[in-house]
Amino acid sequence: MKAAFLSAECAPFIKAGGLGDVAGSLPKALAGLGTEPVVFLPLNKNVSADKWELKRVKKFKIAYDKKIEPVEILRTLLPESRVPVYFLSNHKYFNKEEVYSGGLKKFLFYSLASLEAMKVLRFKPDIIHCHDHQTGLAKNIIASTYKEDKFFQGVKIIFIIHNLNYQGKQNPVILEKVDHDIDKLAPVVNDLKDGDINFMVQGILSADIITTVSPAYAEEILKPELGVGLDNILRKRKKDLYGIINGLDVDLFNPATDRNLKFNYSVEPDGQQESKKTILELIKGKQKNKIWLQKKVGLPVDGSKALAGFVSRIVWQKGADLITEEIVKKSDCQFVVLGAGEEQYHRHFKNLAEKHPEKFSAQIKFSIEMASQIYAASDIFLMPSRYEPCGLGQMIAMRYGSVPIVRATGGLKDTVFNLSGVKCQMSNVGGANGFVFKKFKSKELEIVLKRALDIYYNKPKKWQKLQLNGMKTDFSWDKSAKEYVKLYKKLVKN
Repeated sequence: MKAAFLSAECAPFIKAGGLGDVAGSLPKALAGLGTEPVVFLPLNKNVSADKWELKRVKKFKIAYDKKIEPVEILRTLLPESRVPVYFLSNHKYFNKEEVYSGGLKKFLFYSLASLEAMKVLRFKPDIIHCHDHQTGLAKNIIASTYKEDKFFQGVKIIFIIHNLNYQGKQNPVILEKVDHDIDKLAPVVNDLKDGDINFMVQGILSADIITTVSPAYAEEILKPELGVGLDNILRKRKKDLYGIINGLDVDLFNPATDRNLKFNYSVEPDGQQESKKTILELIKGKQKNKIWLQKKVGLPVDGSKALAGFVSRIVWQKGADLITEEIVKKSDCQFVVLGAGEEQYHRHFKNLAEKHPEKFSAQIKFSIEMASQIYAASDIFLMPSRYEPCGLGQMIAMRYGSVPIVRATGGLKDTVFNLSGVKCQMSNVGGANGFVFKKFKSKELEIVLKRALDIYYNKPKKWQKLQLNGMKTDFSWDKSAKEYVKLYKKLVKN
């Protein structure tokens, strides 16, 4: 089976968030399961042709916005794989460095150019795997622009929802850029009744199968609370909706080989006999990284002091407002925050750092390097999200031996298994790998953080068991990729 991936991001070439990690690692996992994945990407201004050894392959032209636009195809491979990646170059629409600069007119052009590139390359996919609303009109373009073209006959569309909140609502005039009676298609006609065109709605209505990035999120978006106004539409397509948890590139996120770390260490537990050796190496490695990071971010140097990390886009979704001054003052630990996003939360974290420099460090920026350093140095990892379709931070944290504290939502609920109750016998840890709280309240976070710190300081063996459980949890793409292959086969069979 052949699969074409359409995505605004794909690590390591283009990355702004978790979408980039998924689009960069899922194709590699699928390639090992008998599929032939190919990735199509816009050649943004900051993608280096020299660094990635891009080779010019073909040139073609397409009609867009009543003009003829040139497009050049450049080829490379996903690192450490044989998966082809085709970059599409156009100086008008792909001339910005930022991933999402240019808005939906850029991504509508990208979708059209990707489809034409498949024809030019004579790569006829069985499946076109569309990621998020930016690619939501791909099926409509096939049904309008290519309606007389046999090349796309029988091609199926999987539309994956990474975050339902970002929907891509536009003035219907944008449809004129692709023309060809796209506005007469049934999904579009129904959507236009409220005066706009919603790219996410189009993806949901037109796709053959819809997936989300965790089973829990697939259930949550069917309800008004997290359906973001689309729950009614999603319920109509419930039989075609699947939740598959994202995997993790365990080769990339590996503290034994991570080049961003000052001190590498192994977190590969190898049977019961090796657990003591593993824990000793883990403790030593994390403490060395902690002391190094404390110096780097200006916190008091103390390897025995618990360090709580928060690495995220700093936005409403991520629950930054739950990390209050009261929690900072009451908790016997240090905090280090890394990320960028909304100004109100920037001010909130900067204020905490100014008032409590001995306990709180606010690194308001995007840094892949420092993110790894915080995963390695932290003892506790905070993800108090309002909602979380999947989340990769909690998985990466466990991979680096940091114990997550998360709210029970979406993929967090699917991947973090709660250590409940207050008993502190080793037998009570069981398969727990972190701490989970339910209500979105700062008091709830405060209570669970206090419980975690009590175990960290007073029950070290129990804490070590939590770390080991997290490290043993299989977050590789193996299982999830097989679930996608099942869907591929189901579509092709039909």
